[in-house]
Amino acid sequence: MTELVCGDDPEPSERTPAGPLFVPVRPGPAGCVARLFRTPLGDRTAVAFTSVRRLAGTLGPDQPWIRLAEPALRALSAPLGATTVTVDPTLSAPAPAPAPAPAAPTVPSPAVRVTEGSTR
Repeated sequence: MTELVCGDDPEPSERTPAGPLFVPVRPGPAGCVARLFRTPLGDRTAVAFTSVRRLAGTLGPDQPWIRLAEPALRALSAPLGATTVTVDPTLSAPAPAPAPAPAAPTVPSPAVRVTEGSTR
């Protein structure tokens, strides 16, 4: 009996995307390193996108990326404490605005007291 192989199409009940993903990277000491992010609760997560368009829409057009399958991304990120993979994140907070420069402290000028008998 021959086993049926469905290729890259996942079953409808599977939560993992089919095929390689677009994974944002940054330069590292030995080449490219997958970028890790934080969830709203502060947990580390690996992030991947199903298209270059989605990646560029979220992280900008200049974001470098590589293609990785979801199991390979999990294997790379798990030793770094990222046990989840977030695919196609759409809700991201904008970069914080730079804090205004603190105002220079004003030093009060010493009061000049004129006393009786003073020539001032």
